[in-house]
Amino acid sequence: MEINTYKSKKLEDNKNFDCDPITTEIIRNSLNSAAEQMKKVLIRSAFSPIIYEVLDFASAIYDKNYCMLAQSPSLPGFMGTLSFCVEEAVKEVGGTKNLYDGDIIIYNNPYGSGSHSQDAAIVKPIFYNNNLVGYSAIKAHWLDTGGKEPYSTDTVDIFQEGTIFPGLKLYSKGELVEDVYKLIIANTRVPKAIIGDLNAQLNGVKAGANALKRIINKFGYDLFYASVLEIYDHGEKLVRKTLSRIPNGMYTGYGQLDNNGNDEGVVKFKMNIEVRDSDLILDFSECPDQQNGPINCPLPSTVSKARVAFAMMAGNGQQPNEGFFRPLIIKTRKGSMFHPVSPAPCFLNGWPGLQVIEIIYKILSEKLPEAFPASSGGCLIGAVWWGKREKDGEPWADGAPHPVGQGGFFCGDGVTSMHHNSAGTRMSPTEIWESRNPWLIKKIELAKDSCGPGEFRGGLGLNLEFEMLEDTFITTVVERTKNPPWGIKQGLEGRANNVEVNKKNGEKFNMPKKSGHKLSQGDKISFLTGGGGGYGNPKNRKIESIKNDLKQGYISKEHIRNYYKFFEFN
Repeated sequence: MEINTYKSKKLEDNKNFDCDPITTEIIRNSLNSAAEQMKKVLIRSAFSPIIYEVLDFASAIYDKNYCMLAQSPSLPGFMGTLSFCVEEAVKEVGGTKNLYDGDIIIYNNPYGSGSHSQDAAIVKPIFYNNNLVGYSAIKAHWLDTGGKEPYSTDTVDIFQEGTIFPGLKLYSKGELVEDVYKLIIANTRVPKAIIGDLNAQLNGVKAGANALKRIINKFGYDLFYASVLEIYDHGEKLVRKTLSRIPNGMYTGYGQLDNNGNDEGVVKFKMNIEVRDSDLILDFSECPDQQNGPINCPLPSTVSKARVAFAMMAGNGQQPNEGFFRPLIIKTRKGSMFHPVSPAPCFLNGWPGLQVIEIIYKILSEKLPEAFPASSGGCLIGAVWWGKREKDGEPWADGAPHPVGQGGFFCGDGVTSMHHNSAGTRMSPTEIWESRNPWLIKKIELAKDSCGPGEFRGGLGLNLEFEMLEDTFITTVVERTKNPPWGIKQGLEGRANNVEVNKKNGEKFNMPKKSGHKLSQGDKISFLTGGGGGYGNPKNRKIESIKNDLKQGYISKEHIRNYYKFFEFN
């Protein structure tokens, strides 16, 4: 059994300059601004709503050692993977000795990127005075990369999941490598969308590179890098201060997926957490072997989800950098579900990763309940649609996650109808959806009684119904239908997720996880997203809060009778 241990890089402190706190803070905020510029350029120029509306991407700037300098607020689940993408992309083109000013690399190998092949990373090495000083990178979701379907829940190996670009120079010394560009466009069902989104990513990484060079030019490289080391050290101190509140010890938690995409039966897994002073050791070595279906979670994704939980738990609301993650140690077993090896399928890697975040919170809430919420709906509620326009035969595709209720916490109710904390995404406006796609949105409403009861209730999920105007193919990826959102401190469960199909012939069935299902004109499909779990005993909920929930239509009188029995109606 091969156990792998991953830990964030600790750079040698070889500062040649003393840096004052004010200069360091200016540089820190300048770096955050540079990453934000990348994000804005991408949004303004992207073709697909899944990028410019849903925000299914991440942008960040790294130093020459692949340590994260700054990120833009976007998809947290991508952030921890980008450093792997950058390092692997550089390795695949021959290492730093093979990099030149003007190079741009494309990389999407799932085992090195931590994502499915649809998440393409564009990496630009940044040179200043002919020296390599860092990288700008954007990973964004492409609607199709030539897999057996644009989105799949039942792949059996990596080769069914889409075209792999294993670190290829798209630009070499500033010149487009046309053969690589043509290879990309030839391996998608929706070339117009991919061209538009690829060009937007290229613009974004160039903006990040230019912004970093302006910062270095203003302060000089030595002072800049001395400040960077201070920024990393401050991030580490910030996180360790929070971790020191958690008692030392060994803790265990369990997760459960509905199935692996191909085989019937739930897939359970175990996580161990050791708190050792201000270090946090996450141990995935006792998880099941890699699966026959695509729920395997490559090492970069496992690390990333742990980092998301870590930053949200201990980051004090600040934009994370590499220093945040120095106290985090991650152990995995090669060949397991959380460290698969080729050719294991891993298209749905994000869904077990989502549970990792929730389980970390659940485990640690036993010792520090005021620091953690109850479970959210716990899923991205993913859907990808595609087909050909009846009018002209033009291929099209679209996709989006859907919001869930968040868990209650020690001083407030859970947030209603918000995307999972690993996503940081948003739902496309109805007008955008209906103008671009052959459907009508018949219903979009808060789901009454979906919230988990508690002293502080969970947030509400959504009921969302689409009616098809043309024949359409859809892949649904909805987890946690058999594992409802849990409460903590005697709080109760929220509503579990589900998907309902209503055929125009009267046939009805649930379809939470299915690849390439054909919906005919007139068929309807509903996404029933989960509510958050409750926090604290429902007996302690204030009467005024119950009355207000009833008045707002969040809960029914029956819900009150079932869970708030002390409440008497006037």
